[in-house]
Amino acid sequence: MSNNEESNNRRRYLEAGEKRALALQNRGPLRFESSGQIARDIREAYEQYGFYIFEGVVNEQEISEVETQLNEVIERAPASKNGGLDIFGRPALGVDHKRSLYIWARPLSDPLGGTSILGGRHAVRMEEPTPRSGAPKVTVCVLQYTFGVMDSALRLSAHPGMLRVAETFAGPDFVPYNDNFHVKEPGLGSSVAWHQDGITHWEHPNWYPGIHGFNLMVQLYRTTPVNALWALPGTHRSGRVDLASLAAQNGGSDRLPDAVPVLCERGDAVICNRQLVHGSFANDSPDRRVTFIWGFFPRDAVLGVENDEGIDYQHDLYDEVRIEERMRIVQIAIDARHRRWPEEAPYRYAPFLGREEEARWSPELSRTLFRDYGEGRIIL
Repeated sequence: MSNNEESNNRRRYLEAGEKRALALQNRGPLRFESSGQIARDIREAYEQYGFYIFEGVVNEQEISEVETQLNEVIERAPASKNGGLDIFGRPALGVDHKRSLYIWARPLSDPLGGTSILGGRHAVRMEEPTPRSGAPKVTVCVLQYTFGVMDSALRLSAHPGMLRVAETFAGPDFVPYNDNFHVKEPGLGSSVAWHQDGITHWEHPNWYPGIHGFNLMVQLYRTTPVNALWALPGTHRSGRVDLASLAAQNGGSDRLPDAVPVLCERGDAVICNRQLVHGSFANDSPDRRVTFIWGFFPRDAVLGVENDEGIDYQHDLYDEVRIEERMRIVQIAIDARHRRWPEEAPYRYAPFLGREEEARWSPELSRTLFRDYGEGRIIL
């Protein structure tokens, strides 16, 4: 196949996916019923497709604050993957932490596809375009454990509207598990191979489509079919999907039929079922994509669960003590947000009602509790 034919095939695939995405009935403003739950039509669309796009949830001032801090954190990254200084010769951020703030990848590569990382859930390797001449050897693709270096991220995680979304789908005692930024720099961003996030509960006797929880995602920039997350609508209801067979039936191509890009504007937020088949292509476009991702489990799904799979996770048990520790972070984030936005009605988190004084935020807390708080988190 000639380069022109391949380019045309790719363009047609992207255009068709965009058309399918815009035809889905799963986007609109964040709306609630008098009971406090999300509007019924939104709940039904999420249950049908496995994801929903809430338009214009985060205002420009807050997005700008997050963007500014994120750029500072990236600027302070080690100049080389294992180095101790940033590009300006200053001590790099986080070099004295137990866990690195930064995950790196080769430009336009697929670091997970076809590997055993994260339980081997990324079964199919994605296409790896050739980087431009002069591209760096590695680029930051994920920022993790950011609450200790980005107060704006901590505050964003307590957005009252999105926590009400969490309550609707995981109950009032929802448990947090993860937070990070996925970064796809123009012409450099690596792909994320097709996968389902769930690992532990596929054979659970009381399995249901929401048992592995969900991710909430806020976009710092407009997404396009090239740099966006893609998803296979409805696959969260299908159990564990044989992705290797799916790709084989598609002639080995990573351009899965029926997949759609999750198209967003700056400040849009998304809820995505973790069992949904999703992934993203390498970003060889001129458009940056940065997504803040944090997620929750239903408490009864995570209590008593152990897991030791992952990139840099340690073996850990989510017992009552661990769950209490994780829940406390939600309440601290709520307090931090209220201090910054006192005119906004804060979310009321059921496990800490009447116990708010036990979880107050302070600058010192960001330097201590959040320094290595990601140790032992679980991926379920």
